[in-house]
Amino acid sequence: MTVSETTLLKAEDAPSPAPASAPHRRRRTARIRAIVKHVVLIAFGLVMLYPLLWMIASSIKPDALIFREPSLIPTQTDFGHYADGWNALSHPFGVYLMNSAIVVLGALLGNLVSCSMAAYAFARLRFRGRAFFFGMMMVTLMVPIYVLIIPQYVMFSKIEWVNTFLPLIVPKFLATDAFFIFLMIQFFRSLPTELDEAAKIDGAGYWRIYFRILLPISLPALATTAIFTFIWTWNDFLGQLIYLTKPELQTAPVALRNYVDATSGASWGSLFAMSVVTLIPVFIVFLVGQRYLVKGIATTGMK
Repeated sequence: MTVSETTLLKAEDAPSPAPASAPHRRRRTARIRAIVKHVVLIAFGLVMLYPLLWMIASSIKPDALIFREPSLIPTQTDFGHYADGWNALSHPFGVYLMNSAIVVLGALLGNLVSCSMAAYAFARLRFRGRAFFFGMMMVTLMVPIYVLIIPQYVMFSKIEWVNTFLPLIVPKFLATDAFFIFLMIQFFRSLPTELDEAAKIDGAGYWRIYFRILLPISLPALATTAIFTFIWTWNDFLGQLIYLTKPELQTAPVALRNYVDATSGASWGSLFAMSVVTLIPVFIVFLVGQRYLVKGIATTGMK
């Protein structure tokens, strides 16, 4: 067999190169998949947002058209529901918003201080019974809140804290939210222990290490705790309904219930209008803190 014949046979046996259009075909397939995925996500998001968008649209519809027109684009508008709803109850709605702000700020400060201190102790200190107390704290996550309502109410009633903001604020300063303690423990454990050791060599004590070293670099975990505390406390209805029965002390979620009378009749336009007003602070806090929220969850190992 000659050299030319051998070369020809090798050329015939060699795999043929992929057609030139293969990369283009793969890119087109990937583009189609991305488009389909985004269309599905957008459709799913619109389904989830429809009740909220319907409530906003209903807040500017006349009462007669709220349940008659399910469309998100009203054929008639009536912005008077906001003025009517603001003054429909025994006190202006701003009073209830202020009460909610007082409760939220107290709970926010309490959780940030107490939960971060408890997390620092569990994550960075060594003391007798640490594993036992950590396990007991985690067990409290499985206790339903409804089991604790009656004994807590009896206790607060005996010390005459009912119809005050104290039952909703003071427990937050006692590190009663195990979820936030666990969240911060995970964050503190991710920090190198060399920071503590270097600070101890320089003569820093536990309190100085906590305040001057760990807290300044714990902004993502603190922001996550603050955002969740704000949203959960602002939207809390049951606890505030139980302890705040005087109209001048009621918060926004409890006040919204007052738009529905005993016969289940309601001024729906005013109710939806004040519901939109109540949701505005939640949207603002979430949008402002979204970046810290994502970073905080990512850095605390919560997947």
